[in-house]
Formats: sequence, C-alpha cells, structure tokens
Amino acid sequence: MAHSGGKWGVIIVLMGEFHHNIDDKNRLIIPAKFRNELGDNIVITRGLEKCLFVYSLDEWNKIIERINTLPFTKKNVRAFERSFIGGASMIDFDKQGRIVITSPLVHYANIQKECVIIGVNERLEIWDKESFDKFMEESSECLDEITENLFEGGYEA
Repeated sequence: MAHSGGKWGVIIVLMGEFHHNIDDKNRLIIPAKFRNELGDNIVITRGLEKCLFVYSLDEWNKIIERINTLPFTKKNVRAFERSFIGGASMIDFDKQGRIVITSPLVHYANIQKECVIIGVNERLEIWDKESFDKFMEESSECLDEITENLFEGGYEA
C-alpha cells in the first residue's frame, strides 16, 4: 500500500498482485502487506465483472454513507443494494492471515482453486485466476483507447 500526503491528510492506496490457492474450507490467505493496511475487520462482497471486492471497515462505511444518499424508490438502487450490501460479510483474519469466503461469494466469483488478489486503490479484488486472465486479455486489447480517453479529457463521470 502506498501512502501519499495531501491537503486532507494521508491517502492510502492498495496495490500489487498476488496469487494464492483457496482451500477446501473456502479459506484464502491475504498477503500481509494488505492485512496490515486493511485492519482487523474487513468486508467482502460481490464486485463487478464477477470478482469479489474487499474493503477495510472504514472504507466500507464511507461507501454505505454514499449509498444511503441514493433514493431507494429507484429500481436500480434497490437492485444494487441487494447485490452489493445483501451479499456482503464482515470477516476477520485467522492466525494464519486467512479469511473464510462464504459459499455464495465463492460461487458468484466462480472461484475454483487458484485466486488472484489485487490491490485496486481503496479495495482489494479477489478473482478466480482463469477469469482474471480472461478479463486482462480482453481489456488489454482496448487499454490504449481507455487510457487515452481517461487522461486526455475524454472521460465523463
């Protein structure tokens, strides 16, 4: 994790890529460098592109605050909340630095055995290795265009 000073204090960035196997009891080792930055309590939930998102409790609370500003009367908001919040679990690390991923989350991300754990700014992503490799291959074909649009004013939020 990188630290950067700024006007509002320290910005923490999770980064890096690690490969570990999930065991028969759905336990997965999270690298020490990530565990140290995430803290004792983490939240894991369904991510996008069929991966899992992992947040520190502080980051999770920031996201919930933002979600709480969305109108629950909108169908898309309710669908997002059901998937993102409804599928979430608060978990702790065991003495070996492992987490236990719930069966529904393992199924959602199609995790077989080998996992890729990547730091992506404020969150970790956990991928099935085959799914990650396929995603990276497909997105690498258009990465130049994506980069150009993001950094040259072509991106609209």
